[in-house]
Amino acid sequence: MHDQATRNKNGNSWEGRDINLDLIAVVAAVTDREPCVLTVGQRDSLPSGPFELSHRSLQSGLRDWVEQQTGHPLGYIEQLYTFADRDRIISGREQRNISISYLALTRQDAMTTSHKSHWRSWYDYFPWEDHRSGGPEALDLLRRRLIAWAKAASSMAAGRERRQRAAIAFAFDDRPWNEELTLQRYELLFEAGLIGEAGGGASITLPATVSGKPMVCDHRRILATGIARLRSKIKYRPVVFELMRPSFTLLQLQRTVEALAGRLINKPNFRRLVEQQELVEETGETALDTGGRPAKLFRFRRAVLDDSAAVVGTKLPLSRA
Repeated sequence: MHDQATRNKNGNSWEGRDINLDLIAVVAAVTDREPCVLTVGQRDSLPSGPFELSHRSLQSGLRDWVEQQTGHPLGYIEQLYTFADRDRIISGREQRNISISYLALTRQDAMTTSHKSHWRSWYDYFPWEDHRSGGPEALDLLRRRLIAWAKAASSMAAGRERRQRAAIAFAFDDRPWNEELTLQRYELLFEAGLIGEAGGGASITLPATVSGKPMVCDHRRILATGIARLRSKIKYRPVVFELMRPSFTLLQLQRTVEALAGRLINKPNFRRLVEQQELVEETGETALDTGGRPAKLFRFRRAVLDDSAAVVGTKLPLSRA
């Protein structure tokens, strides 16, 4: 949408200033225990396009753009965030870019690929976020760089404030790891100049295995927002089932939740919680390709959406070991 203001400042508008309204999608799926995001182009972009007068609604416009660019029709979708920061004004032009972002979830059996789009692990972009095998190697180096950044502050007070924010986000100084702080961690690394999108020389000395793959414009920030939303939401709403096949084993369900959270889950506690909340029901069939003895197959109990249990969702009994 290209909207040129005609009123002056007294008319609560900017004279001669253009506004571009874009729609952008974080399309997520989980396959082979890996959380993935759908990207387009050679420079790792999220599917996006301008909102046009021909679109019936924002959502229909987004669906049209995603299917046109990737060949992938969207299922579950929810609005994520509107990005309209001052730094999104195009350099040299009195023009502000506003992006309305959406989170879309896709089942593994519905994932499609084309020559125009790719599924990428979101841990390629955020290698410090995957703690399923213990603390990632990237984390220690980033912590050291953040501590050095705090020490380089212009005053002791500013240094203390920087270190406190870094300790909360990156879990040092006896702070616990909070998987929901994905966006805060990314923004802190941006502020410290430790990632490619920030510019400057600091990020050049860090390999992508540490600082993560950069994305076009602020698309990695938008992806971080989507990851944080999903990590939070799976704890109180049963949205994880939007990512599951119609039938699945309890272990497959657990592995999917772990992939999203980037954390391991206590197996007995997880199964007990799923059973107590009556989130699933047996299909009467078994899976034979488990690498061991056959496992019961389950499906999401759709009636839960009408129950009070839908408010509880799938709380994560995360292992703190």
